[in-house]
Amino acid sequence: MNARRPVPVPDAASEAYWAAAAEHVLVLARCRRCGSFALPPDSVCPHCGSTNPEFEFVPASGRGTVRSWTTARQSFLPGFDDMLPFVLVDVELVEQAELRMIGRLLDDVELDLRIGLPVVASFEDVAPGVSIPAFGLAP
Repeated sequence: MNARRPVPVPDAASEAYWAAAAEHVLVLARCRRCGSFALPPDSVCPHCGSTNPEFEFVPASGRGTVRSWTTARQSFLPGFDDMLPFVLVDVELVEQAELRMIGRLLDDVELDLRIGLPVVASFEDVAPGVSIPAFGLAP
């Protein structure tokens, strides 16, 4: 019997992010003080230092480029054994320089991966009402 994959447990700071992901929409937290994005949002804006950033979640394009990647050949968490091997990509999103996000690459292109490869956000439905952002090759 296969174990179920772990699912996110939203808190007050991430609830809007996960609600949007369930609808297959990528949103990013933007500081209302300086307009910069933070991923994930924290109690202090990493760009302007505001201790009251009043982050708002806004839709993102999901477009970006591969900065790095790793191939998982062994699972250390339940629910991933059937997916092995899989690739995790470190993506710089186009919305802001150095705005990086890690996700599973849904396309099987391990041998063709290269830095700068264009990708776009996609979603994996992992449980009823729960979707995880991932990436696919950009068309």
